[in-house]
Amino acid sequence: MRILSAGEGAALVEFDGLNETMAYYRALTLDPPAGVVDLVPAARTVLVMFDGPKQPILDWIAAVSPAVTTDGDHSETVTIPVVYDGEDLDEVARLTDMSTTEVVAAHVDQTWTVAFGGFAPGFGYLVGTDARLHVPRRSSPRTSVPAGSVGLAGEFSGIYPRSSPGGWQLIGRTDAPLWNLDRDPPALLRPGTTVRFEQA
Repeated sequence: MRILSAGEGAALVEFDGLNETMAYYRALTLDPPAGVVDLVPAARTVLVMFDGPKQPILDWIAAVSPAVTTDGDHSETVTIPVVYDGEDLDEVARLTDMSTTEVVAAHVDQTWTVAFGGFAPGFGYLVGTDARLHVPRRSSPRTSVPAGSVGLAGEFSGIYPRSSPGGWQLIGRTDAPLWNLDRDPPALLRPGTTVRFEQA
């Protein structure tokens, strides 16, 4: 871990990889001290925002040990119904040397976790447990991907919360409301949330 100053009210904690980042983020959320305002994870960092003296926060960060998931943890679970008819489903099957039915089964049968958010409000980068679905992004991104599109890219799965350009391999679509300003919090998929997909 490497701790960097990010101004008077924040510290940026750097890690070697995604798994380490997720483990430390999980630990940091368990019992943050008074003064911690927000924790913002990314692929290799966690931004710790605080209000008050800096040194006690830095000491707390340095003392935290990574947390591992257990069957007894109480992470929120969200179920997302998906129609698996994406434009790239056949290509994903070719890239993974599986049938389209096997691709769908692999996506549905595993547990996904929101590692971090980004790209657009409500977009969560989901990591799973089945490496067979690790596929490259499209060589030519689309100029417009419909809202609700479910895709794969690298080690991640994700759902486009709104229409936007994108280069992920599209395998399906969902009507799940990912971003709603009338909901508290607005994002359905937040870091640490467990996600299960089901075939609609």
